[in-house]
Amino acid sequence: MEARFRTFSSYLKSIFGERVYRVTVDAGFTCPNRDGIKGTEGCIYCYAGSEYDPSKRTLSVREQISIGIERIGRRYKAKKFLVYFQAFTNTYAPVERLKSIYDEIKNFPEVVGLIVGTRPDAVSKEILELINSYTDNYLVWIEYGLESPHFKSLQWMKRGHGFSDFLNAYLMTKKYEKIKVCSHVILGIPGETREEMLETADILGALKVNGVKIHPLHIIKNTPLAGLYEKSPFPLLSKEEYVDLVVDFIERLHPDTVVQRITGEAPSELLIAPRYCDKREKNRLIQRIRNRFVERDTYQGRAFRF
Repeated sequence: MEARFRTFSSYLKSIFGERVYRVTVDAGFTCPNRDGIKGTEGCIYCYAGSEYDPSKRTLSVREQISIGIERIGRRYKAKKFLVYFQAFTNTYAPVERLKSIYDEIKNFPEVVGLIVGTRPDAVSKEILELINSYTDNYLVWIEYGLESPHFKSLQWMKRGHGFSDFLNAYLMTKKYEKIKVCSHVILGIPGETREEMLETADILGALKVNGVKIHPLHIIKNTPLAGLYEKSPFPLLSKEEYVDLVVDFIERLHPDTVVQRITGEAPSELLIAPRYCDKREKNRLIQRIRNRFVERDTYQGRAFRF
């Protein structure tokens, strides 16, 4: 099928000439929205910092990388890997500690890239200089959880930061040309109109972000959001609403932006709703979105306005 948007896999293949796989790592960080600096309960939707395998924390970073490379390499015959520091806020520590953690990738010649997931209010010039130091030998991405540029939505999610924090982090990071910036966004936040969600796409388009991860709002057990939803259910995007919205969203992005994700998923035993976010449904949902691009004969950047 003809590619209608720029995927992460095709982007990586254009650089390395072959498939490259991510090894996700939980480095034992916490978050300013959990340790009392910004809050204590975390964001309203957060389940263990998006890490569904808490047993990882019993292993060192080096052990996690080694196990991930062995497992993924055996399953996919993979030879090149990116190490993705995913769980919680992976810049939330003194620079010396961050360096000792990130440096673990140097023990693995198969690793060709570093991805650091964090909050936009948890970076500094010193941290960015450290991250930039890896760009001589590795592909380096930093992922900022924007989720939404709309303040009412950030308040509802209890994010503990504003859009200005994202802009500040983004502009600081763009001073380092080799660091690629990916923004996470959530579609379907209660109170956000369709026009506001598409305005989010326009903002990311105007900024020409290097990458974007798009997630539907979904509800996981044992989160503040689960308690709120069970007490007073609110409407979530239907599968077809989400499919059309994602296509509309990607149409407005800059043509060069790498669309790293187009859905979010959770284990079936933890997911409350919507059911199309069940991990087992992921591939079917992605295919439905791809099909919708073809049905509408559209493509990324078609509605880009800047």
